[in-house]
Amino acid sequence: MSTEPDTTANTEEQHTEEHYKITPRRVSFDWDETPLHWIPDEPTATHVINVLHLLLPAGERWFVKVFKEALPLVTDPVLLKDVKGFMGQEATHSVQHAYVLDHLAAQQLDTQPYTKYVDFLFEKLLGEQPPLGAPIPTQEWLRFRLAVIAAIEQFTAVLGNWVLHAEGLDEAGSDEVMLDLLRWHGAEEVEHRSVAFDMYQHCGGEGTQRYARRVAGMAVTGPVMLYLWAWGAAYLIRHDPQLAGRLRYSLREHNAAVRKGLLPTWKEIGTAIPRYLRRSYHPSQEGSLRKAVEYLAQSPAARAAAGAIGRAAIA
Repeated sequence: MSTEPDTTANTEEQHTEEHYKITPRRVSFDWDETPLHWIPDEPTATHVINVLHLLLPAGERWFVKVFKEALPLVTDPVLLKDVKGFMGQEATHSVQHAYVLDHLAAQQLDTQPYTKYVDFLFEKLLGEQPPLGAPIPTQEWLRFRLAVIAAIEQFTAVLGNWVLHAEGLDEAGSDEVMLDLLRWHGAEEVEHRSVAFDMYQHCGGEGTQRYARRVAGMAVTGPVMLYLWAWGAAYLIRHDPQLAGRLRYSLREHNAAVRKGLLPTWKEIGTAIPRYLRRSYHPSQEGSLRKAVEYLAQSPAARAAAGAIGRAAIA
């Protein structure tokens, strides 16, 4: 069976997404039995993926804050419901990935020296006020940050779709709890893949200026994400107490993990950018909503969350 993820949604899926309700799932995970190297004997692949836990708690809290600022601009009631569902999902993602940071700390891998810079990026450089008192009008600063979120969500949709198809992670004997976290999150990213883009298109003005700002958002996001990811992987490997300095992050080890199907290919990540920059682009073209829904129906964490809601309703 091919592990190459679908990159184009079919007509039926696009029709489904138009009426699809985005609902937060109040999941939880038990990390007591998850080892530090949750992909056995693959510390590089483990820590490249672990960078998600470094970036997402602060990043997704920031998504919610920016969307709260923009909510008064939303005049479409359908989009408003989607945005509120998106905010609920992102808030839950932030909390669950923060718990993984606690788990890493319990295993003597302290991430705070790295995450303090991530916090600074989102809370200060991309905060409610432009950095260093830059004379950017309030509306323009909000629109730019919405453009950045839409660009980030392009990558999260691609990564989410990848992990749903990444059979190499199963074949490598990866920890089941971590896989469920990643695939639950990935499935929800595919579920709401269009919301940030639609929010930007709705609030970002009209015509050429709106498109130019979308390009600028990706021009900033792509390089910054690549830098943060490489830095984060290098940090985690360098401070991994089980490695004790015997390994450093390298493209050779990274590419070896790609060949094993443990990480997405550079092509999968890189080609997401020119797709996004097409004027006619819409994120409903990314991934498989059907695959996402199928996984959420079988995810242990999502099923447990749905059962808890059902029991509460009966009680």
